[in-house]
This record gives sequence, C-alpha cells and structure tokens, in this order.
Amino acid sequence: MQEFGAKVEVTIEEELKKSYLDYAMSVIIGRALPDVRDGLKPAHRRILYAMFKEGLLWNKKYSKCAGVVGEVLKKYHPHGDAAVYDTLVRMAQDWNMRYPLIDGQGNFGSIDGDPPAAYRYTEARLARISEEMLLDLEKETVDFVPNYDGSTEEPRVLPARLPNLLVNGSAGIAVGMATNIPPHNLGEVIAGVAAVIDDPEIETKALMKLVPGPDFPTGGYIHGMAGIKEAYETGKGLIQVRGKVMVETHARTGKTSILITEIPYQLNKTRLIERIAELVRAKKLEGVSDLRDESDREGMRIVVELKKDANPAVVRNNLFKHTPLQDSFGIIMLAIVDNRPQVLPLKQMLELFVKHRKEVVTRRCLFELKKAEEREHILIGLQKALDQLDAVIALIRKSKTPPEAKDGLIKKFDFTERQALAILDMRLQRLTGLERQKILDELKEVKAEIKRLKEILGSEKKILGVVKSELLEIKQKYADPRRTEIVAREEEMTVEDLIAEEDMVVTISHSGYIKRNAVSLYRAQRRGGRGKTGMTTREEDFVEDLFIASTHSHILFFTNRGKAYCVKVHEIPQAGRAAKGKAIVNLINVDQGEQVQAILPVRAFEEGKYILMATKRGLVKKTDLMAYANIRANGLIACVIEAGDELIAARLTDGERDIILSSRNGKAVRFKESEARPMGRATRGVKGMSLGKGDELISLDVIGNGEVTLLSATERGYGKRSAVEEYPLHHRGGQGVITIKTTERNGKVAGVLQVTDEDELMLITSGGKIVRIRVKDISVLSRNTQGVRLISPEQGEKVAAVSRLAEQEEGNGENSGEHETPASDQEPAGGDAEAEEE
Repeated sequence: MQEFGAKVEVTIEEELKKSYLDYAMSVIIGRALPDVRDGLKPAHRRILYAMFKEGLLWNKKYSKCAGVVGEVLKKYHPHGDAAVYDTLVRMAQDWNMRYPLIDGQGNFGSIDGDPPAAYRYTEARLARISEEMLLDLEKETVDFVPNYDGSTEEPRVLPARLPNLLVNGSAGIAVGMATNIPPHNLGEVIAGVAAVIDDPEIETKALMKLVPGPDFPTGGYIHGMAGIKEAYETGKGLIQVRGKVMVETHARTGKTSILITEIPYQLNKTRLIERIAELVRAKKLEGVSDLRDESDREGMRIVVELKKDANPAVVRNNLFKHTPLQDSFGIIMLAIVDNRPQVLPLKQMLELFVKHRKEVVTRRCLFELKKAEEREHILIGLQKALDQLDAVIALIRKSKTPPEAKDGLIKKFDFTERQALAILDMRLQRLTGLERQKILDELKEVKAEIKRLKEILGSEKKILGVVKSELLEIKQKYADPRRTEIVAREEEMTVEDLIAEEDMVVTISHSGYIKRNAVSLYRAQRRGGRGKTGMTTREEDFVEDLFIASTHSHILFFTNRGKAYCVKVHEIPQAGRAAKGKAIVNLINVDQGEQVQAILPVRAFEEGKYILMATKRGLVKKTDLMAYANIRANGLIACVIEAGDELIAARLTDGERDIILSSRNGKAVRFKESEARPMGRATRGVKGMSLGKGDELISLDVIGNGEVTLLSATERGYGKRSAVEEYPLHHRGGQGVITIKTTERNGKVAGVLQVTDEDELMLITSGGKIVRIRVKDISVLSRNTQGVRLISPEQGEKVAAVSRLAEQEEGNGENSGEHETPASDQEPAGGDAEAEEE
C-alpha cells in the first residue's frame, strides 16, 4: 500500500492526457449533452426537479426565480447563478422551446434579443407539460444519486412520459463534439413512437410519413426533404430554412410591400432588420423605400416597403440571398446513451425512448405491486379479525399493554406483526357493518389490481401497450398543429433570381465590341427628330447587329473552330450611348486565333428549336438547342471541325425552313432543312453542298417570311439582288445553281445576304475602306446575270466583306424608328428574340 503523502513520479504527457480526458468526459456527460431518455442536460433536469420538490406545480402560485436559482445552487448545481438563471429563462421562452417547460411571469426577454429582467423581479412555476416529465418520480421509476455534497439525492434521469429530446430539441457544444437537434411536433413524434412500438421493423421511409421533419416554434419553411431524410437515416443532415414572406399591396395608396411574418429558428429579429437596413444603405438591396417593424402581441410583422418600379420577386430573392431570412440548419442528433455520446438516427432515438419508458413502466408496476401486496396483506388481516371479532376484542381487553396485545394476537390467531399492528390501530367505527363492507370491497379491488399488475409485468406486449396508451393520452392533451411548413426544395438561387427581368438593347459592332442598354433609355434617346446613334465606333467600324433581349436571356457565340460559348445578357457590360462597349474576346474565353462567326440571342432553351451550322467545305449540321443549355465558361464543342475547314455561320431555326447555301464561285443550293437530321454536338455534320475545285462556302441563310431578296456582292465591287423564288428547291448535297456570274469583271463572290428594301449595307474593302449603300438602290435582277456596280475599289483592293448595318444613319428623317431585322438573321417566325434597328 502506498504511503499517504508519498511522491509519485508520472510523465507529464500521461498526466495531461488523463486530466484532459477526465475534464472532457465531465463536460460531455455532466454538462453539454442531453440524455437520450429525457432529452435534458443536468442543469435543466436539476431546475425542474428543484421546482417539483418545492411544489411549484402548474396549478400553484408563481414563485420568485431568485428562490428557484438559490435552491438549485444550494442543493444540486454548484455553478454560477447566471448560468442557472439563463437555463431557466430559456425553458420559458416560447420562441426557443416548441413546448416550454416553465411557465414564467414577468420579463423573460424577447425574440428581438432583449435580455430578461433580473431573477429578483421574475417569477416562475412548472408548465403543465413539465409535470408529465416528473410524473411517477416517487414510485422508484428511476435511480437517484447523491448530490454534489452528499446532503441529499437527485434523479439520474426523469421518468419523462413525453419524447422531450425530439419535441424540444437540444443544442450544445462539448469537447470535440456538438449536438444540434431541432424541435419537432409533439403529435407527430408520438405517432412515430407508436409506430415503432407497433412495428419494430419499421423503416425510416415509413417513419417519415408520420414525422415529416422538424417543427420550429417560430414557424417558417423548410425547403426540401433530402436533408431531413439524411439526418433521420444517419443522424446528421443539412436543411434549408426560410422565413415566411408575402407580398401585399396597400388598398388605399397602392404601394407594394414585402411582409415578413415568420423568421427562421433562433434568428434575432432586430439583427435581421439591422441587416436589411445595412444592405439598403450600401445599395446592395435596391428598390426599398421604407423598413418598419410593426410586430405586436398579435404576431410578427416586418414591413419592407418597395419603390414603385421595384420588382417584388427580385427584392424577395435578394432578402433570401443576403440576409439570414434564408439559412441552413445543420442537424446533429448527438445524445448520451448509456453514459456515452452517440449520433442517433431517428428510429434508434425513438427506440431508446421506448426502452426508457418500458423500464419506467416496469419499475412503476413493480412498485405499485409491492404496495398493493402490502395493502392486501393488511386487509386480509383485518378481514380475519372481523370474522373473529368477539375473540379478538376479548384478547385485547385482557391485555395490559399494547405489546402484550400484539403478541397475543400473533400467538393465538396467527397474525403477522404488521397485521396485528393494523388491528390495534383500527378505529372502532370500522366495526360497523358499512365499514366492514368497505374493507371487503377494498380487498377485492386490491386483488384485482394485483392481478392486473402481474399480467402487465408478465407480458412485454402489455408493458408496451401501457407505454403507447400513456403517450396517446399525452398527444390528446398537448398536441397542436404543425407550425413549420415543409415545401419542395427550390433550385439554388441563380444570379438571374437577383436581377430584375427587363428588355435590353444589345449592340454589336463589326469589329467585335458588345454592350447593352435598357430599351426604355434607348428609345427615349431616339424618339422623334434626327435620332441618336446607339454606339460610338471608330471610322472603320460600325454597328453590325442590334437586337432586344431580356436580362435573363442567353447569347450564344459560335467560333470558326466549331466551339460554342454562352453569356447571359446581364453579364454584358451596360455602357452609355457614347461608349463602344467591351471586346467580345474579353467577355468569353476564346483561344488564340479563334474568331466569333455567329451570335445568336436565346430567350429560353426549349424543345423544338435547333442550331443549324455550316462550314467552309460545304458541310451542314443541325443540333437540338437543348444541347447548349449548359455551356461551361471555357466553351464546348458545337461542331467537329476537320483540318483546313472552319465554321462560317450558325442560325437558330425551328426545323421546318428552307436553307440556302452560297459559295465563293457564285453557286447556291436551296433545300429543305428537314433533310439534315438532328445530330449530337461532337459530330462533323453532313454534306450540304458539293463544291467545285477551289470553291468554298461563304454563307448560310434561312429563308424568312416577307419580302426578302438574296443579295450577292463580288470582290470587284459588283452586285445585284435576286428573288428567292428564282432558286429552285433541290436536295441537300447538290452543286446548286448560279447566283451571280463570277466573270473576270466581277471576280469571286465576296458575300451573300438575305435582305429587305429597308436594309442598309456596309461594303468593306481589303484596304479598310467602308462604303454604305441602301438596299433599295440595288437592282433586282435574274440569277444568271453579272449585276451592277456597287463600289469602285482602289487599284489593288477588292471587296472583303458585306454586312448589314443594324442602325440607320443619323439624320435620315423623322421616321427613324424601330423595326425587325429579317427573321433569317435572328430567329424563325414566332421566336422569342426581337430585333431592333433604326
């Protein structure tokens, strides 16, 4: 045996390890984590027990909280008074506890974060539901352990007739672990417990029909079932919670407001309002004119008043995005099981509660059986005494002292000591006929009770039946409707959800600059008189494309290497009228040497639309528009381009149009688009036109509706227009017919365009010279002709390109207005995108 006071050498590592583990287990078991059986941490349990012992029941008068705190500190919980009072206060707050366990009177704080009054001012008593946690405590249903100084005892766990751990939830941070169990609806949880009793093999999926998810005291919404399912199956999961928001229009003023009537669990209302105000001041939340808190005793009401031009849906989405009005709740169902922390799935948690209640009911029945058998023993003695009443009375009268009488009864009538004492204590009035009958009736009842208790104890099924029936009583008494609504998970909010949808004028220059402006601003600047140009360009540049698209629309860019890129309209820089915009190559991640050949606005990706492409070597390819719905930032393959070939054009179609392909040597073929079957993206396409030696494809046109003609321009500056009807319908892959003669005078074809009389063209020479001409000034001639002079190139120059001008020249008269560009250059008739030019 080691001598007291002797030195013991230990390594510091071992001592630190042992001390830290002792401390960690003390925090885990004795402070931070709830017991799976009653769902309480030691501090909560001690407060409830102290109030129960003091007689502060729900139907008794309130008592000062200072007295409760003092009693808890004195007998059970030797920690700080602030910690005990804070714990007591939280159990009385109906925005923290789904079913408050303490009935408080006075200032117990608020959801705004206001602190409670000092404990000398507040009063409390047990809530009615708390007594269900403490019921049968005196019937040896749970173990008692000595308190911290051994002066009294406290229960190791409460009998807990209700599944408090799930019903009120729990949160706590221990050493190296944490618990975060959300509150649930009492009726739903009890239905789940009953289901586990009825069918021990029940699966989580079936349980979730009865317990669909958490039910927060503050209401709100839970979005999606995936996180709940994961938490219930594994014990851990992440759910998305949202406040309840609605849009209201004032009947008198017509002003639109967003009302917040419910907020996520444990969110401080004042901090939410302050956060909204900060966003408004920082101009991160636009469209808000006023912010008020109109909450009262009737309920919560935060009013976010909107400006006249504000979009309520966008403001609402920004509130969800930038404030805690939408938040994530991480579920960790960690609790103490047999003195060890354990993460519990839903079913196991319910099973452990059933196990606890089964033990409580068994111990209660054993206690009651013991008491009933003791009473039966005495009643049998009284009955026996009444049957021999005269002899008993005579013996008692002869006895000189009570001990002598007791011994005489035991010896002569064979009574036990307890029976003899009961006979001696019996009052004379019990000898009347009526009282004798009461003894006999009571004996009968006690025998029946003993039989009932033995039957229960002899059958596990009957014990579980008692557990279930008591739970259903609790449900009948305290269950209430669900407050938190579980709705289908919304898709993750995108940038579009935070941007108001409005039409923008997108302007693209020939040199590859792009910008956008609001339609309202653009039209206001251009209405009447001479008008103003939509983009300032260099002398050698001009606006080649101009169309209207929503901020939520997409713009597809197709390059000569067969790659597709996508940009949202709201991602295009918004620049003033005098700005030229941003270079397209800086907006998308094109590779070196890659050039944009086609730009297509797409309002929505939908079935029944196609992208039709053509390559320099005469191949065409049609792909479903839906194949381009998800384009990565670095683009994706739209068409496989072989060495020496390149993409020259792409058009958006409906699959039912006529197509015209034109070549450098003055040939054109017209065929039905349906002859080109839809293909996947990573394919090379099919032959659209058979090209002669040295020939190449230079244009792809989708025949539009209305009065359109096909304009052909040659390198030597000649050109003409031909009626579309002059181009007969052939099959795909043919050599085509002559569109313009490529004689020595004309040279090769520089460009072919589908035009209307209102269009204006820009002819660009190889020397950089630009000439602007009106389409209506160009003659309409038959196909097999040489055309007329359009431009006189300088010596050594030739026409390099022909482009349609998207804006008319300033000063063209008062009728400068908006009208559509041909359908072939944008979308088929009935398409979503509009085009605007002046």
